[in-house]
Amino acid sequence: MGHNAGAAEPQPHYHGHRRRVRERVMRAGAEVLEDYELLELLLFYSIERIDTKPLAKRLLDRFGTLGDVFAAESVQLREFDIDQRTLVLFKASREAGRRLAERKVKDMPVLTNWQQLIDYCHAALAHEKTEQFRILFLDRKNVLIADEVQQRGTIDHTPVYPREVVKRALTLNAAALILVHNHPSGDPKPSREDIEMTKEIRKAAEALGISIHDHLVIGRKGHASFRSLGLLS
Repeated sequence: MGHNAGAAEPQPHYHGHRRRVRERVMRAGAEVLEDYELLELLLFYSIERIDTKPLAKRLLDRFGTLGDVFAAESVQLREFDIDQRTLVLFKASREAGRRLAERKVKDMPVLTNWQQLIDYCHAALAHEKTEQFRILFLDRKNVLIADEVQQRGTIDHTPVYPREVVKRALTLNAAALILVHNHPSGDPKPSREDIEMTKEIRKAAEALGISIHDHLVIGRKGHASFRSLGLLS
C-alpha cells in the first residue's frame, strides 16, 4: 500500500503543549509560571522544532537562576547548542529587566525609594561575571540624574580613579553620589581595597561639596551598604 501524500503529518507532541502554555498565560498571567516554565516559554520564540522544557530545566540546573542564564557567556551557552537567535533573546531579556527596574528609580528621590534602588542595582550587576564600578549621580533633591559605568575590571579587581569620578560629577552638576560595584564571587562583604578606594573618593568629592550617600556592593544573593555597616560615618 503506497504512502498517502494527502494525509496530514501528525503534529509533534510539543505543539499542543506550547498552545496550552500560551493559553494558560492568557488566562492566568505569566506570574503563575515557574522559572523553568517562563524560560521554556521564551525559548518557544527562538527554537521552533524541539520540546524546550528539558532545555530550560538543564539551563537552570547549570546556571542557577533566570538572571544567570540570561547573563551566561556565549561560549558557555553553546555547550547547550544555543544558537545566535537565542543568544540575542537572552541579551534582550536581560536588558529589558534592567530597564524596567531603572524606570522605578529614574526621576524619583532615590533615598525614599531605597528598595527599588537596590532592586535596580541587582538587575544591573548581580549576574555580571567581572567587576563593574557604577556611579549613580544625584541632584540636590536626591533625584537620579544619571547612572554610568565608570570602569570595568577583571573577576576580582576594578581600577577606580577618584579624580575621574569627581570630574564627571562636576560635569553633570551632581550634588551627591551613590557608588555601586559588584563582587562576581557572590559575597558582597566589602574588601579592604573597597574601603580604601571609598575613602579616597569621599575625600576628593567632599572637598568640592559633593556628598557620598552610600557605597553598595552587590553579590548574587545580597548586598552590603557602607552606610549601614558604619563605613561612611
